[in-house]
Amino acid sequence: MSAAGETPKPLIVAVDDDPAVLAAVARDLRRQYGEAYRVVRADSGQRGLELVQEAKLRGDDVALFLVDQRMPRMSGLEFLAQAREMFPEARRVLLTAYADTEASIRAINETKLHYYLMKPWDPPEERLYPVLDDLLDDWRARWQPSFSGVTLVGHAYDPSTHALKDFLTRNLVPYRWLDVEMSPEAEPLLKAADAGPSDLPVVVLEDGQALLAPDVSALAARVGLKQRPELKSYDLVIVGAGPAGLAAAVYGASEGLATLIIEAEAPGGQAGLSSAIENYLGFPSGLSGSDLSRRAVTQARRFGAEILNPVRVTALRREDPYRVLTLSDGSEVAARAVLIATGVAYRRLDAPGADELAGAGVYYGAAATEAMAVMGRKVFVVGAGNSAGQAAMYLSRFASEVGLLVRGSGLAATMSSYLIAQLEANERVKVRCRTAVAQLHGEGRLERVTLRDLENERDYDEEAAAVFVFIGANPHTDWLPPEVARDQQGFVLSGEDLPPVEGKRDRGWLETSVPGVFVAGDVRSRSVKRIASAVGEGAMAVQAVHRYLAGA
Repeated sequence: MSAAGETPKPLIVAVDDDPAVLAAVARDLRRQYGEAYRVVRADSGQRGLELVQEAKLRGDDVALFLVDQRMPRMSGLEFLAQAREMFPEARRVLLTAYADTEASIRAINETKLHYYLMKPWDPPEERLYPVLDDLLDDWRARWQPSFSGVTLVGHAYDPSTHALKDFLTRNLVPYRWLDVEMSPEAEPLLKAADAGPSDLPVVVLEDGQALLAPDVSALAARVGLKQRPELKSYDLVIVGAGPAGLAAAVYGASEGLATLIIEAEAPGGQAGLSSAIENYLGFPSGLSGSDLSRRAVTQARRFGAEILNPVRVTALRREDPYRVLTLSDGSEVAARAVLIATGVAYRRLDAPGADELAGAGVYYGAAATEAMAVMGRKVFVVGAGNSAGQAAMYLSRFASEVGLLVRGSGLAATMSSYLIAQLEANERVKVRCRTAVAQLHGEGRLERVTLRDLENERDYDEEAAAVFVFIGANPHTDWLPPEVARDQQGFVLSGEDLPPVEGKRDRGWLETSVPGVFVAGDVRSRSVKRIASAVGEGAMAVQAVHRYLAGA
């Protein structure tokens, strides 16, 4: 194994069914090339192919095959023909007896064999190394080290593939994406994984294990995300890892509270989808939502907070002195205090074709995930808030044209002025006011959209590679019991927005209708929908929790 951050050594694969010959050739190869290459050996063609498949899935490179011709069940040339499909650039050398010379010469012409060597090759300094030195020098001159990490193979417009891409991107898991229809690397990788069209999408992990059509939970477990709490009960359980939840985790854990965060999707929440946040205090050059999330997660963990994801909370009940949360796997965890920080989700686009094409050209807050897929093509962004403007600016680095569709007559009432100025100066962004999406069209993927001119009540069609939706907000509160009061839109009521209860103490600003249950961030009724506000509320909620616990 290579040390973290180092490029793994390329492989030299030796295959021979004679144990003595195999041991001798491996010894000579390691003595000459062991510092720069990893020498592996197999005692049959079939075992050799298994090694080659494992190497392909791990992301290793094979520089050279040195293979005996006369082996039972699979000859050397038969082995090389199959190995070449997975590593076409590797140098192929056949070890032959004198009687096989004619066949070896034909193989050079017919099967692209690079060289053949006669047995025995002693002394190697004269009869082995000069030949291999030349072949390896030639291979290394063309070598581009393979990606070492998670690889995702699938169809560009498959919703299940998009879900995995979005999950990996938002959880900051580095990965390589291969479009099965476009990437020449996809087919040999699928062959090595014994995967067919019905198995897509396929995820190949860093250790070479292949997951066939995994769901998000299965993938999360394999990339090391934590999904089970260490304790049965905590001082503070935070539901949601957006800016409010992460801020509360940092302050709660740093102040000695046993703190657990439970996140249904990925840390960062809606803010984590922002490609550029330029008005957050202390970052004059701006930062991405994913960068802010990464920093906050690192900080919370450093203070001892636990983070579970993707894990969904499905129910909450009161069992004094605890509040008990039911998790998506049916297990439960208890808390002395709970903070609801589940944030909001973008509303679904209400237009024919939107549901059918979701994940296949219609995306909700996924600009960073799908930006490369729209290179040089025309896209639309629907929305008039900062998130929509930030997405339009980001996508303009890749798309040939970005149409920003706004239902209203302008952006001044809903978007920051600095962002409006950037959009106006960007030649690739075309702001279209009083325009809405009337219908989306495509067979298996988005191909065109019908736009509606709201001013003149006229519909017209335009081609589109993708539509990115950033409209409105729905709170994540369906899992809460009726005792937790909400407004007509489902946002959680707190503090003075709740009717007073006779004979009871005054509620704190962020306390809900259920004692010991608090709320912060965008999910709170009448909250200011800004990242800085959410962070401030998360920090203040911890002080409210301290007061509650002290009086409980």
